[in-house]
Amino acid sequence: MKHNVAALQIGASPLGTKATMEKIMSYESRIKELNVQLVVMPEATIGGYPKGSTFGTYLGYRTQSGREEFAKYHRSAISLPGPETEALSDFSKRTGATLVIGVIEKDGATLYCTMIYIDPEVGYIGKHRKLMPTASERLVWGQGDGSGLITPDNKHLGKLGGAICWENYMPLYRATMYAKGINVYCAPTVDDRDIWKSLMRTIGTEGRLFVISAVQFLPTPEECGLDLPEWEKGKNCINGGSVIVNPYGDIIAGPLTGEEGLLTAEIDLDMIVEARYDLDVTGHYARNDIFKLTVDERPKDGVSFIN
Repeated sequence: MKHNVAALQIGASPLGTKATMEKIMSYESRIKELNVQLVVMPEATIGGYPKGSTFGTYLGYRTQSGREEFAKYHRSAISLPGPETEALSDFSKRTGATLVIGVIEKDGATLYCTMIYIDPEVGYIGKHRKLMPTASERLVWGQGDGSGLITPDNKHLGKLGGAICWENYMPLYRATMYAKGINVYCAPTVDDRDIWKSLMRTIGTEGRLFVISAVQFLPTPEECGLDLPEWEKGKNCINGGSVIVNPYGDIIAGPLTGEEGLLTAEIDLDMIVEARYDLDVTGHYARNDIFKLTVDERPKDGVSFIN
């Protein structure tokens, strides 16, 4: 059972969401040409990752300019579902590829760092909101809940799942995904460090599954209009580093660095069962008599209306 998969390493356009959508669409012919059945795109591809921004926040007070910057960022975010998911559904149908995309979602005045799933036949399937934004990301993004721990069934690849950026450092999150029996683990991120690739290899080995990590690429601050204090001159804001990993933890494609591009690999799903012969962390290698994980997948809405 061999299939072609890909990480689309791009960055959000400084010209806004419309320009970013156009950038995604520009890869249509390449995706069709390579018969790619799954494309994973980076964290915050649509809506953007505001690297270096403080949004005018200081301990004890916020500035008016920071509030205005947040309002501008809010305008670049998207509603789910919405016009962008409709356009992406059409794109998915034309290419025949399932899409997993990092977006900035707006729900009222609150923003979420979200991963969405688009199926060529069904269209928009659903979303996962990042459970724990990292460090100062918590200033601008809300927290998701257990209802977003979705693992859609894919016609060709079986169950898909994954986590956004540093959620992947949460061991119990990873255990949850493994327990759901996914075949392909999707990891959108903006983390371009070398250590990130070690984590992706660990997940592949630990879960005995395929991992696709798509990392944003953004050129230098001068080229993309960002103000990054004490940033090394001439250094890219986000340097990419997308990889595809097999169930033994081997990197089979990438890392792609220093440029945008479509990173592809052929994966063989039979390898998953072969690899789990000696390590199945939610099967024969688990000690359920000793360890127990409880996952609460109920939505945690702040207000309930009873009619």
